[in-house]
Amino acid sequence: MTPAGRTWLVVCVLALGVSSCTAVAPPVDTNAQLTQAVATAMASILGTQAASLPSLTPIPVATATLVQTPPALPAPYVSGYLNPLDTPHTYIPDACQYLRDRWTAGNSAPGTIVMVVMFHGIEKGEANVTDPKNVGSGDFKQIMNGLHDMRFQAINTKQLADFLDHNAAIPMRSVLLVQDDRHAAPNFNDWFRPYWEKWQWPVVNGWISALGGTDPVLAENVALEQEGWVDHQAHGVIHNIPMSDASTDEFLTGELQGSITNMQEYFKKTPIAIVWPGGGFGVRPVQFARKFGFRLGFTINPRGPVMYNWVPLAEQQDSRRPLYIPEGPVNDPRMVLPRYWPGQVLANLDPVRVMSEEAASAAQQNKATEMAYYDIACAPSLGPIP
Repeated sequence: MTPAGRTWLVVCVLALGVSSCTAVAPPVDTNAQLTQAVATAMASILGTQAASLPSLTPIPVATATLVQTPPALPAPYVSGYLNPLDTPHTYIPDACQYLRDRWTAGNSAPGTIVMVVMFHGIEKGEANVTDPKNVGSGDFKQIMNGLHDMRFQAINTKQLADFLDHNAAIPMRSVLLVQDDRHAAPNFNDWFRPYWEKWQWPVVNGWISALGGTDPVLAENVALEQEGWVDHQAHGVIHNIPMSDASTDEFLTGELQGSITNMQEYFKKTPIAIVWPGGGFGVRPVQFARKFGFRLGFTINPRGPVMYNWVPLAEQQDSRRPLYIPEGPVNDPRMVLPRYWPGQVLANLDPVRVMSEEAASAAQQNKATEMAYYDIACAPSLGPIP
């Protein structure tokens, strides 16, 4: 029995004379009640606060980001067939853009190569000639057949410009046939039309604009242009004075803008190439040509064939070839492109084929490195290569 119960029993015993015992409630433990009340209130408050608190998102633990370093790009292909002083020059400054154009599906495959061949006089009735700037009828036919047998295909100026600028698709082995100077229609009909009709080979003409609308062979040349297979480009106005860094601004403007104005009026086209008159050029002539919108320029220097972002040029004068102006200091390879003389074509067909194959093989060997470079350094901004 509890102490409180015992107390109640004693009271009842002592009061036996009373008719009944009245139960007396045990004393109240006030401290216990207060403690219980406080505990109940606190539990209620804490429960309410917990229910009203938003759920907290765990803070992620920061992890270190691995920064990848792109591999070094391989050096450009170098051919043992080139003169040691004629070294490949690149001209696309943005490595990312170069690699994107180089490996984009549908563009020219690595190793695509172009021979630019110049003709001046083609001497009818002569099998061969001693003047190096001319070619006899027999040699001319051998050149054309030799190119075809080696599976070259002729292209026009725009195709070459698009190829050199963006690696646009052209035949793997291409040739640009350039007939310098003014010529009457029979020159083109006799020598070049048969190859247009057989193989769809166009020819480029370096047109001299000296006589303007009074030129006696203008109308027939316009008609050839309209047929679509003779591609007239600029060859100066006065023409017999080469352009150089010593030329005045007025002279350079007259030769370059003058050619454009003349050809726009009569040929209804804007030339994109300048065949440098007399082979003369310089830093200022090239800068002027670029200002007037020209995309290509052709020298008389036979340094070799050209590929995308790859043009063989010389940085210094060669005592064994004193007539060839060094092109490297111009710092614009597409405006000082080399050309083969007719007598050099046949001997260089196989070397050019080998250069093409070697360049293609080198590209495949370097592809993994170039693609790794692109993925790290270029893809974040340019996206994947199409």
